[in-house]
Amino acid sequence: MKYFLIILLFFSLSLKATTIHVGKKHAVKSVKKGITLAKDGDTLIVHGGLYKEGNIKIDKRIVFLGKGLPVLDGEKKHEVLSIHADSVVVDGFKIIRCAYATITDPCGIKVYNRSHVLIQNNVLDDNFFGIYLQNSQNCTIKNNTLKAYGKQEQQLGNGIHCWKSNNILIIANRIDGHRDGIYFEFVYDSLIWRNISTNNVRYGLHFMFSHSDTYITNIFRNNGAGVAVMYTKDVKMFNNTFDENWGASAYGLLLKDITDSYIFNNKFNSNTSAIYVEGSSRNKIEKNQFNANGWAMQIQASSMDNEVVNNNFIGNTFDMGTNGSLVLNTFDSNYWDKYEGYDLNKDEIGDVPYHPLSLFAVLIENNPSAMLLFRSFMITLLDKSEKVLPSITPDNFIDNKPQMKPLPLL
Repeated sequence: MKYFLIILLFFSLSLKATTIHVGKKHAVKSVKKGITLAKDGDTLIVHGGLYKEGNIKIDKRIVFLGKGLPVLDGEKKHEVLSIHADSVVVDGFKIIRCAYATITDPCGIKVYNRSHVLIQNNVLDDNFFGIYLQNSQNCTIKNNTLKAYGKQEQQLGNGIHCWKSNNILIIANRIDGHRDGIYFEFVYDSLIWRNISTNNVRYGLHFMFSHSDTYITNIFRNNGAGVAVMYTKDVKMFNNTFDENWGASAYGLLLKDITDSYIFNNKFNSNTSAIYVEGSSRNKIEKNQFNANGWAMQIQASSMDNEVVNNNFIGNTFDMGTNGSLVLNTFDSNYWDKYEGYDLNKDEIGDVPYHPLSLFAVLIENNPSAMLLFRSFMITLLDKSEKVLPSITPDNFIDNKPQMKPLPLL
């Protein structure tokens, strides 16, 4: 009986829901007027055209649907779309030119303290912040395209910005030209999946104090730095691609003060430093591909109990770097293309341990200008001698089971 009443209530609400059309050829010509007329559960269809109506507030549980990609223009004066209701759907709009303000952080779309909001299939162009979730839960941001054009960090907000939120889904968005492509601060139990984040001034993805999150199968290309994960624990990072993140302080992946996380099956191609690890512990870095980076990994002496296992290191200028002699991390069963050992018993494991930290890498850490000597005969000779009889590099910075062939990755 109880379930019958619930079903009856659902159908009665559905029958009461109406569809309101907004556009030049319709009775309702203003978006704000359409929202005023709408009731909870209604669908508001906005037809193609340019709408300059200042700040548009949605304070009812409605489906806000664009047909023919209508343009909502903030004219550089207003936040464009503000959502103050639960279970709102925003689908199919082009949202442009929101205001610039560093205190209030105006956005193309901003969700204020709400849940179960779906934002999908929108184009956000030339906004300060793109999409912003503030203190929100169980929201989804999917299949949106976000583009900004500022050149300086202070001129830009983030593409997708989430603050003090949980159970968020960020799926299949394209973010280009913002300060950070995606930014998480105090965000828990959330998923970032199949996004492409490129040409952002600072980071493609930035975590701060955000625990138990997962990011999978994303591309971070040509950003100031690829991804920064800071002051965070229990993050899973699977199947991502980090490409062409170049610069004096650029990384494919920066791990700062993070713990108990898993970096698995990622590809790091042509980054200044593929992974930079500082003050981090109990992380596992497994089955990743490091190809043609300046530094494949830089693990600072402040890091401990990290495992680097079953990875491929191919064509990197330096495989490893560190700033001290204390070695508290484990390197095991990796493939190193610079390994010159032998395998007499043919088990595909090198019979001689490999020292991935070169003498020249240690010299560069202390004297960056020494890079001028790279590939000189004297440096090559010193490196060869150091591998035979380590004297400056830590003798326990070794891989005891170097692989003779590249490992098959997923």
